[in-house]
Amino acid sequence: MPPAELVGHFRIYLGVAAGVGKTIAMLDEGHRRRAAGADVVIAIVETHGRAVTQQRIGSLEVVPPRVVEYRGNKFQEMNIDAVLRRRPQVALVDELAHTNVPGSGRHGKRWQDVVELLDAEIDVVATVNIQHLESIADVAEAITGVRVGERVPDWVVRQADQIELVDAAPEQLRRRMLNGNIYPAEQVPQALSHFFRADNLAALRELALHFLAEETEGELQRYLARYRTLAPWQTAEHIMAGVTPEPGADAIVRRAALIAQISQADLDIVYITSGSDGRGRDGYLARLRQVTSDVGGAWHLLHAEDPAAALIEFARDEQVTQLVLGASDRNRWQELLSGGSIVKRISRLAAQAGIDVHIVAPHELAAAP
Repeated sequence: MPPAELVGHFRIYLGVAAGVGKTIAMLDEGHRRRAAGADVVIAIVETHGRAVTQQRIGSLEVVPPRVVEYRGNKFQEMNIDAVLRRRPQVALVDELAHTNVPGSGRHGKRWQDVVELLDAEIDVVATVNIQHLESIADVAEAITGVRVGERVPDWVVRQADQIELVDAAPEQLRRRMLNGNIYPAEQVPQALSHFFRADNLAALRELALHFLAEETEGELQRYLARYRTLAPWQTAEHIMAGVTPEPGADAIVRRAALIAQISQADLDIVYITSGSDGRGRDGYLARLRQVTSDVGGAWHLLHAEDPAAALIEFARDEQVTQLVLGASDRNRWQELLSGGSIVKRISRLAAQAGIDVHIVAPHELAAAP
Protein backbone atom coordinates (compact mmCIF):
# COMPACT_ATOMS: atom_id res chain seq x y z
CA MET A 1 0.00 0.00 0.00
CA PRO A 2 1.27 3.53 -0.74
CA PRO A 3 2.66 5.54 2.19
CA ALA A 4 0.91 8.74 3.21
CA GLU A 5 3.87 10.80 2.00
CA LEU A 6 7.46 10.11 1.05
CA VAL A 7 10.02 12.22 2.91
CA GLY A 8 12.85 12.51 0.39
CA HIS A 9 12.55 14.30 -2.94
CA PHE A 10 12.01 11.99 -5.91
CA ARG A 11 12.84 12.63 -9.59
CA ILE A 12 12.17 10.15 -12.40
CA TYR A 13 13.54 10.06 -15.93
CA LEU A 14 10.84 8.35 -18.01
CA GLY A 15 11.59 6.67 -21.34
CA VAL A 16 9.83 4.59 -23.98
CA ALA A 17 12.49 1.92 -24.54
CA ALA A 18 16.06 0.91 -23.87
CA GLY A 19 18.55 3.25 -25.47
CA VAL A 20 16.68 6.56 -25.22
CA GLY A 21 19.23 7.92 -22.76
CA LYS A 22 17.51 7.66 -19.36
CA THR A 23 20.60 6.41 -17.53
CA ILE A 24 22.81 9.08 -19.08
CA ALA A 25 20.25 11.75 -18.12
CA MET A 26 20.28 10.40 -14.55
CA LEU A 27 24.08 10.46 -14.40
CA ASP A 28 24.22 13.98 -15.85
CA GLU A 29 21.75 15.07 -13.17
CA GLY A 30 24.07 13.56 -10.56
CA HIS A 31 27.02 15.52 -11.92
CA ARG A 32 24.98 18.76 -11.92
CA ARG A 33 23.86 18.28 -8.32
CA ARG A 34 27.36 17.45 -7.14
CA ALA A 35 28.71 20.56 -8.90
CA ALA A 36 26.07 22.56 -7.00
CA GLY A 37 27.40 21.22 -3.70
CA ALA A 38 25.17 18.17 -3.06
CA ASP A 39 26.52 14.89 -1.69
CA VAL A 40 25.70 12.44 -4.51
CA VAL A 41 26.32 8.71 -4.86
CA ILE A 42 25.40 6.08 -7.43
CA ALA A 43 23.37 3.46 -5.56
CA ILE A 44 23.07 1.27 -8.67
CA VAL A 45 23.64 1.87 -12.37
CA GLU A 46 22.98 -0.61 -15.20
CA THR A 47 25.48 0.10 -17.98
CA HIS A 48 24.57 -3.07 -19.98
CA GLY A 49 28.13 -2.95 -21.30
CA ARG A 50 27.59 0.35 -23.09
CA ALA A 51 30.85 2.32 -23.21
CA VAL A 52 29.13 5.69 -23.41
CA THR A 53 27.18 4.99 -20.22
CA GLN A 54 30.28 3.71 -18.42
CA GLN A 55 32.23 6.84 -19.37
CA ARG A 56 29.40 9.07 -18.11
CA ILE A 57 29.87 7.77 -14.56
CA GLY A 58 33.10 9.72 -14.45
CA SER A 59 34.13 10.73 -10.94
CA LEU A 60 30.76 10.08 -9.29
CA GLU A 61 31.05 7.97 -6.16
CA VAL A 62 29.65 4.44 -6.57
CA VAL A 63 28.41 2.54 -3.53
CA PRO A 64 29.78 -1.00 -4.05
CA PRO A 65 26.94 -3.32 -5.07
CA ARG A 66 26.11 -6.57 -3.33
CA VAL A 67 27.32 -9.60 -5.33
CA VAL A 68 24.85 -12.48 -5.14
CA GLU A 69 25.23 -16.00 -6.55
CA TYR A 70 22.01 -17.42 -7.94
CA ARG A 71 21.59 -20.61 -9.95
CA GLY A 72 25.30 -20.79 -10.70
CA ASN A 73 25.64 -17.19 -11.85
CA LYS A 74 26.80 -14.03 -10.07
CA PHE A 75 24.70 -10.88 -10.09
CA GLN A 76 25.24 -7.35 -8.80
CA GLU A 77 22.38 -5.78 -6.87
CA MET A 78 21.99 -2.49 -5.03
CA ASN A 79 23.31 -2.75 -1.47
CA ILE A 80 20.60 -0.74 0.27
CA ASP A 81 22.16 -1.17 3.70
CA ALA A 82 25.45 0.26 2.45
CA VAL A 83 23.61 3.24 0.92
CA LEU A 84 21.73 3.85 4.17
CA ARG A 85 24.99 3.73 6.15
CA ARG A 86 26.61 6.15 3.70
CA ARG A 87 23.57 8.51 4.02
CA PRO A 88 24.15 10.73 0.95
CA GLN A 89 21.90 13.64 0.13
CA VAL A 90 21.13 12.17 -3.29
CA ALA A 91 21.15 8.55 -4.51
CA LEU A 92 21.02 7.63 -8.20
CA VAL A 93 19.00 4.43 -8.79
CA ASP A 94 18.72 2.97 -12.29
CA GLU A 95 15.83 0.80 -13.58
CA LEU A 96 13.05 1.26 -11.03
CA ALA A 97 11.13 -1.81 -12.29
CA HIS A 98 14.03 -4.22 -11.73
CA THR A 99 13.34 -7.46 -9.84
CA ASN A 100 16.02 -8.15 -7.23
CA VAL A 101 17.75 -11.51 -7.29
CA PRO A 102 16.42 -13.75 -4.49
CA GLY A 103 18.61 -13.49 -1.42
CA SER A 104 20.06 -10.10 -2.35
CA GLY A 105 18.13 -8.11 0.24
CA ARG A 106 14.89 -7.65 2.13
CA HIS A 107 12.89 -6.36 -0.84
CA GLY A 108 11.84 -8.22 -3.95
CA LYS A 109 11.67 -5.11 -6.15
CA ARG A 110 14.03 -2.19 -6.64
CA TRP A 111 11.18 0.31 -6.32
CA GLN A 112 10.71 -0.98 -2.76
CA ASP A 113 14.38 -0.18 -2.06
CA VAL A 114 13.76 3.32 -3.41
CA VAL A 115 10.77 3.83 -1.11
CA GLU A 116 12.97 2.89 1.86
CA LEU A 117 15.64 5.38 0.78
CA LEU A 118 13.06 8.13 0.42
CA ASP A 119 11.61 7.32 3.83
CA ALA A 120 15.14 7.73 5.21
CA GLU A 121 15.16 11.33 3.88
CA ILE A 122 17.52 10.52 1.00
CA ASP A 123 16.61 12.18 -2.29
CA VAL A 124 16.43 9.74 -5.22
CA VAL A 125 16.89 10.20 -8.96
CA ALA A 126 15.65 7.12 -10.83
CA THR A 127 14.78 5.79 -14.30
CA VAL A 128 11.90 3.73 -15.70
CA ASN A 129 10.29 2.94 -19.05
CA ILE A 130 6.61 3.71 -19.68
CA GLN A 131 5.69 0.07 -20.41
CA HIS A 132 6.59 -0.95 -16.84
CA LEU A 133 3.83 1.11 -15.22
CA GLU A 134 1.21 -1.28 -13.88
CA SER A 135 -1.79 0.45 -15.51
CA ILE A 136 -0.03 0.68 -18.89
CA ALA A 137 1.75 -2.68 -19.04
CA ASP A 138 -1.18 -4.60 -20.55
CA VAL A 139 -1.62 -2.02 -23.29
CA ALA A 140 2.11 -2.07 -24.01
CA GLU A 141 2.01 -5.87 -24.27
CA ALA A 142 -0.87 -5.68 -26.75
CA ILE A 143 1.01 -3.10 -28.84
CA THR A 144 4.41 -4.77 -28.93
CA GLY A 145 3.54 -8.45 -28.47
CA VAL A 146 6.26 -8.58 -25.80
CA ARG A 147 5.37 -9.62 -22.25
CA VAL A 148 6.08 -6.99 -19.59
CA GLY A 149 7.13 -9.09 -16.62
CA GLU A 150 8.54 -6.33 -14.41
CA ARG A 151 6.01 -3.73 -13.28
CA VAL A 152 5.97 -0.69 -11.01
CA PRO A 153 2.81 0.33 -9.13
CA ASP A 154 1.43 3.59 -10.47
CA TRP A 155 1.43 5.16 -7.01
CA VAL A 156 5.23 4.88 -6.85
CA VAL A 157 5.71 6.90 -10.04
CA ARG A 158 3.01 9.39 -9.07
CA GLN A 159 4.88 10.10 -5.81
CA ALA A 160 7.69 11.70 -7.84
CA ASP A 161 8.19 15.43 -7.41
CA GLN A 162 9.37 15.63 -11.02
CA ILE A 163 8.95 13.33 -14.01
CA GLU A 164 10.97 14.17 -17.11
CA LEU A 165 10.53 12.40 -20.45
CA VAL A 166 13.78 11.37 -22.13
CA ASP A 167 12.57 11.45 -25.70
CA ALA A 168 13.89 9.99 -28.94
CA ALA A 169 12.20 9.63 -32.31
CA PRO A 170 11.54 6.02 -33.42
CA GLU A 171 13.95 6.20 -36.34
CA GLN A 172 16.64 7.69 -34.11
CA LEU A 173 16.27 4.75 -31.72
CA ARG A 174 16.41 2.26 -34.58
CA ARG A 175 19.63 3.90 -35.87
CA ARG A 176 21.16 3.59 -32.40
CA MET A 177 20.20 -0.08 -32.45
CA LEU A 178 21.78 -0.62 -35.88
CA ASN A 179 24.96 1.13 -34.74
CA GLY A 180 25.30 -1.28 -31.83
CA ASN A 181 24.66 1.36 -29.16
CA ILE A 182 21.81 -0.51 -27.42
CA TYR A 183 22.02 -4.31 -27.80
CA PRO A 184 24.82 -6.71 -28.85
CA ALA A 185 24.99 -7.31 -32.61
CA GLU A 186 23.45 -10.79 -32.42
CA GLN A 187 20.28 -9.38 -30.79
CA VAL A 188 19.75 -6.48 -33.21
CA PRO A 189 17.76 -8.24 -36.02
CA GLN A 190 15.27 -9.75 -33.56
CA ALA A 191 14.82 -6.43 -31.72
CA LEU A 192 14.31 -4.39 -34.91
CA SER A 193 11.67 -6.77 -36.24
CA HIS A 194 9.78 -7.05 -32.95
CA PHE A 195 9.83 -4.61 -30.01
CA PHE A 196 11.84 -1.93 -31.84
CA ARG A 197 9.55 -1.70 -34.86
CA ALA A 198 8.91 1.95 -35.72
CA ASP A 199 5.14 1.66 -35.14
CA ASN A 200 5.68 0.08 -31.70
CA LEU A 201 8.07 2.82 -30.63
CA ALA A 202 5.73 5.54 -31.91
CA ALA A 203 2.82 4.05 -29.94
CA LEU A 204 4.89 3.77 -26.74
CA ARG A 205 6.04 7.35 -27.20
CA GLU A 206 2.41 8.46 -27.46
CA LEU A 207 1.60 6.57 -24.24
CA ALA A 208 4.44 8.34 -22.45
CA LEU A 209 3.42 11.78 -23.73
CA HIS A 210 -0.19 11.10 -22.80
CA PHE A 211 0.81 9.95 -19.32
CA LEU A 212 2.78 13.14 -18.72
CA ALA A 213 -0.04 15.30 -20.10
CA GLU A 214 -2.48 13.64 -17.70
CA GLU A 215 -0.05 14.23 -14.83
CA THR A 216 0.00 17.94 -15.63
CA GLU A 217 -3.78 18.04 -15.81
CA GLY A 218 -3.91 16.21 -12.49
CA GLU A 219 -1.83 18.93 -10.85
CA LEU A 220 -4.26 21.54 -12.19
CA GLN A 221 -7.29 19.63 -10.93
CA ARG A 222 -5.74 19.27 -7.47
CA TYR A 223 -5.09 23.01 -7.40
CA LEU A 224 -8.64 23.79 -8.40
CA ALA A 225 -10.07 21.33 -5.87
CA ARG A 226 -8.01 22.95 -3.12
CA TYR A 227 -8.69 26.60 -3.91
CA ARG A 228 -11.89 26.62 -5.93
CA THR A 229 -14.02 24.07 -4.08
CA LEU A 230 -17.27 25.65 -5.23
CA ALA A 231 -16.36 25.72 -8.91
CA PRO A 232 -18.59 23.73 -11.31
CA TRP A 233 -15.69 21.66 -12.70
CA GLN A 234 -15.42 19.78 -9.42
CA THR A 235 -17.99 17.31 -10.75
CA ALA A 236 -15.42 14.73 -11.89
CA GLU A 237 -15.49 11.26 -13.39
CA HIS A 238 -15.54 8.31 -10.98
CA ILE A 239 -14.62 4.87 -12.32
CA MET A 240 -15.64 1.53 -10.84
CA ALA A 241 -15.00 -2.06 -11.93
CA GLY A 242 -16.97 -5.12 -10.88
CA VAL A 243 -14.81 -8.25 -10.72
CA THR A 244 -15.09 -11.95 -9.94
CA PRO A 245 -12.28 -14.33 -8.94
CA GLU A 246 -12.06 -15.72 -12.47
CA PRO A 247 -9.07 -15.76 -14.85
CA GLY A 248 -8.76 -12.39 -16.57
CA ALA A 249 -10.21 -10.32 -13.73
CA ASP A 250 -6.89 -8.50 -13.37
CA ALA A 251 -7.30 -7.34 -16.99
CA ILE A 252 -10.59 -5.70 -15.98
CA VAL A 253 -8.81 -3.91 -13.11
CA ARG A 254 -6.09 -2.62 -15.42
CA ARG A 255 -8.58 -1.50 -18.09
CA ALA A 256 -10.52 0.41 -15.41
CA ALA A 257 -7.25 1.92 -14.14
CA LEU A 258 -6.36 3.12 -17.62
CA ILE A 259 -9.78 4.76 -18.02
CA ALA A 260 -9.39 6.35 -14.57
CA GLN A 261 -5.93 7.61 -15.48
CA ILE A 262 -7.14 9.18 -18.71
CA SER A 263 -10.09 10.78 -16.90
CA GLN A 264 -8.02 11.72 -13.81
CA ALA A 265 -10.74 9.93 -11.85
CA ASP A 266 -11.06 8.01 -8.60
CA LEU A 267 -11.06 4.23 -9.03
CA ASP A 268 -13.03 1.65 -7.03
CA ILE A 269 -12.79 -2.12 -7.54
CA VAL A 270 -15.76 -4.05 -6.15
CA TYR A 271 -16.14 -7.78 -5.61
CA ILE A 272 -19.49 -8.99 -4.24
CA THR A 273 -19.79 -12.33 -2.51
CA SER A 274 -23.04 -14.26 -2.27
CA GLY A 275 -24.29 -17.36 -0.48
CA SER A 276 -23.49 -19.47 -3.54
CA ASP A 277 -19.81 -18.55 -3.57
CA GLY A 278 -17.40 -21.43 -3.16
CA ARG A 279 -14.24 -21.67 -1.12
CA GLY A 280 -10.64 -21.76 -2.22
CA ARG A 281 -10.64 -18.32 -3.85
CA ASP A 282 -8.63 -16.45 -1.23
CA GLY A 283 -5.39 -16.64 -3.22
CA TYR A 284 -6.89 -15.19 -6.36
CA LEU A 285 -8.72 -12.48 -4.43
CA ALA A 286 -5.43 -11.55 -2.78
CA ARG A 287 -3.91 -11.18 -6.22
CA LEU A 288 -6.77 -8.93 -7.34
CA ARG A 289 -6.37 -6.82 -4.21
CA GLN A 290 -2.66 -6.44 -4.94
CA VAL A 291 -3.27 -5.43 -8.56
CA THR A 292 -5.88 -2.92 -7.34
CA SER A 293 -3.36 -1.44 -4.92
CA ASP A 294 -0.65 -1.32 -7.61
CA VAL A 295 -2.82 0.74 -9.97
CA GLY A 296 -3.95 3.09 -7.20
CA GLY A 297 -7.52 1.81 -6.79
CA ALA A 298 -9.61 1.19 -3.67
CA TRP A 299 -10.70 -2.41 -3.00
CA HIS A 300 -14.22 -3.17 -1.73
CA LEU A 301 -15.55 -6.60 -0.71
CA LEU A 302 -19.33 -6.68 -0.30
CA HIS A 303 -21.85 -9.41 0.53
CA ALA A 304 -25.18 -9.54 -1.30
CA GLU A 305 -27.60 -12.16 -2.62
CA ASP A 306 -28.31 -10.01 -5.68
CA PRO A 307 -24.87 -8.97 -7.01
CA ALA A 308 -26.22 -6.90 -9.90
CA ALA A 309 -28.48 -4.76 -7.70
CA ALA A 310 -25.79 -4.42 -5.02
CA LEU A 311 -23.21 -3.32 -7.56
CA ILE A 312 -25.45 -0.58 -8.95
CA GLU A 313 -26.52 0.50 -5.47
CA PHE A 314 -22.88 0.87 -4.48
CA ALA A 315 -22.18 2.80 -7.71
CA ARG A 316 -25.06 5.20 -7.00
CA ASP A 317 -23.92 5.77 -3.41
CA GLU A 318 -20.36 6.52 -4.55
CA GLN A 319 -21.54 8.69 -7.50
CA VAL A 320 -19.79 6.45 -10.02
CA THR A 321 -19.98 7.69 -13.62
CA GLN A 322 -18.39 4.76 -15.51
CA LEU A 323 -18.54 1.03 -14.79
CA VAL A 324 -16.14 -1.58 -16.22
CA LEU A 325 -17.21 -5.25 -16.52
CA GLY A 326 -15.90 -8.41 -18.15
CA ALA A 327 -17.92 -10.05 -20.90
CA SER A 328 -19.64 -13.28 -19.90
CA ASP A 329 -18.29 -16.47 -21.50
CA ARG A 330 -21.51 -18.42 -20.86
CA ASN A 331 -23.55 -19.52 -23.84
CA ARG A 332 -27.16 -18.49 -24.47
CA TRP A 333 -28.60 -21.75 -23.07
CA GLN A 334 -26.74 -21.28 -19.77
CA GLU A 335 -27.97 -17.70 -19.52
CA LEU A 336 -31.60 -18.76 -20.07
CA LEU A 337 -31.38 -21.46 -17.38
CA SER A 338 -29.94 -19.00 -14.85
CA GLY A 339 -32.35 -16.17 -15.62
CA GLY A 340 -30.25 -14.25 -18.13
CA SER A 341 -26.82 -12.69 -18.37
CA ILE A 342 -25.77 -10.82 -15.24
CA VAL A 343 -23.67 -8.50 -17.42
CA LYS A 344 -26.77 -7.56 -19.42
CA ARG A 345 -28.76 -7.02 -16.23
CA ILE A 346 -26.06 -4.81 -14.73
CA SER A 347 -25.83 -2.86 -17.99
CA ARG A 348 -29.61 -2.31 -17.98
CA LEU A 349 -29.62 -1.14 -14.34
CA ALA A 350 -26.59 1.07 -14.99
CA ALA A 351 -28.33 2.74 -17.93
CA GLN A 352 -31.31 3.50 -15.70
CA ALA A 353 -28.93 5.06 -13.16
CA GLY A 354 -27.15 7.14 -15.81
CA ILE A 355 -23.88 5.20 -15.52
CA ASP A 356 -21.81 4.42 -18.63
CA VAL A 357 -20.68 0.79 -19.00
CA HIS A 358 -17.49 -0.56 -20.60
CA ILE A 359 -17.32 -4.28 -21.44
CA VAL A 360 -13.87 -5.87 -21.59
CA ALA A 361 -13.84 -8.31 -24.52
CA PRO A 362 -13.35 -12.06 -23.89
CA HIS A 363 -10.09 -12.18 -25.90
CA GLU A 364 -8.59 -9.51 -23.62
CA LEU A 365 -9.56 -11.50 -20.53
CA ALA A 366 -8.11 -14.68 -21.98
CA ALA A 367 -4.81 -12.91 -22.73
CA ALA A 368 -4.39 -11.64 -19.17
CA PRO A 369 -1.37 -13.14 -17.36
